[in-house]
Amino acid sequence: MSTRRKYLIAGLIVLLWSGAMLTAFWWFEARYLRTFEGERAELFSGDALQLTPELQGPGPVRFVHFWDPGCPCNVGNQQHLEELLKRFAEQPVTFHEVREPGSSGRLPPSLQALQPLDGLVGAEQLPASPAVGIWDQQGELV
Repeated sequence: MSTRRKYLIAGLIVLLWSGAMLTAFWWFEARYLRTFEGERAELFSGDALQLTPELQGPGPVRFVHFWDPGCPCNVGNQQHLEELLKRFAEQPVTFHEVREPGSSGRLPPSLQALQPLDGLVGAEQLPASPAVGIWDQQGELV
């Protein structure tokens, strides 16, 4: 086999490999890349958020994690949530989670300490997920 033919075959292999890698990138990652909707600013006021009646009023600090199981960005904050659970385990803090309405999915076993919270008024108006709401010991959103 001539040297020119070897280079041609090697070049074709590299070209096919590069094409396969670009296709894999597009298939796995590019499906999550989206442009923002124009120049619209998203403002959110937490005034509409209200805890369920049994959690309202004075008590421990209430930490509420809002998440959407279908969003790949949740994986990035799960380790941080685990660290918060460990750090505040011995303090008067309760941890809750609110899943995007109409979605299905579960948190990993390491985050099972987050208690599901249904009926949180105003949760459907959150403009982004994941998000966090923290209510102080007087029951006020901080």
